[in-house]
Order: sequence, then structure tokens, then C-alpha cells
Amino acid sequence: MKLKIINKSHHPLPEYKTPGSAGMDLRAYLEEPVVLGSLERRLIPTGLFIELPKDYEAQIRPRSGMSIKHGLSLINAIGTIDSDYRGELMIPLVNLSKDSYELVDGERIAQLVISPVVQAELVEVDQLDETHRADGGFGSTGKL
Repeated sequence: MKLKIINKSHHPLPEYKTPGSAGMDLRAYLEEPVVLGSLERRLIPTGLFIELPKDYEAQIRPRSGMSIKHGLSLINAIGTIDSDYRGELMIPLVNLSKDSYELVDGERIAQLVISPVVQAELVEVDQLDETHRADGGFGSTGKL
């Protein structure tokens, strides 16, 4: 698929780093470094604007290296960019570590994954089909 993109930053376009990559890294577009204190949240600009085809979404996901090494993640775990959104891609970062972290311009801070979307037609019923699991959740299938 072809994805229309406007790049107002001075960074290269996002790219897949390996042939098997599901996501493209997004970079911070900052005039000056930003320090995220412990448990602090901040919207970080990317300078990127996209036009998704109808029936697709862009998912913004944390980078695993940033999460494990520095405790940086996304406030909403996975962010959804709808196909009719035309604003700048902004990354809602949170610092979950005890230490402050300094973000610099050009740093890879999140991943962009493009996925198809299916909209459901809701059908109201009086009961649902039974399953073996039924309403068991939150650990009901065991530890291993």
C-alpha cells in the first residue's frame, strides 16, 4: 500500500529497519531537548502528517528498547490514528522509571504500524452462545 506523508521535520522519513519489521520508527522533532521526570507525561511532536486510506488505522506503539532500558512508554499503551485524522502525529510519552530522561531531537521514540480496520455492525441479542471459558477472565486460564 502507498501512504501519503508530509514531513515538516528535518529527519528522514520513517522506514522499516528489516524485511520482517512490522513497524517503522518515529523520531522526536524538537527545537531543544525535553527532560521527562519520573512519572511525567508529555506529547512529543514528530513533524509528520499522514493520509491513511479508508479502512486502515495507524497504531503508535512503544519501542521495546526505550521501555526496558529507560522506562519510557506510551500513556495509552497503543495509540490509534484514524483514517480521517490529518493532524501531526504526536507521541504521548510517559516516563515510568525513577530517573529523569532527556529526549533529544531525532531520537527514535515510538513505532508506527499500519493495520486494516473492520467496523462491526452491532446486533443486540438477549443471550450469547456458551463457551468452555464462559465469563472467566483475568487469569482464569491459569499461570502456565
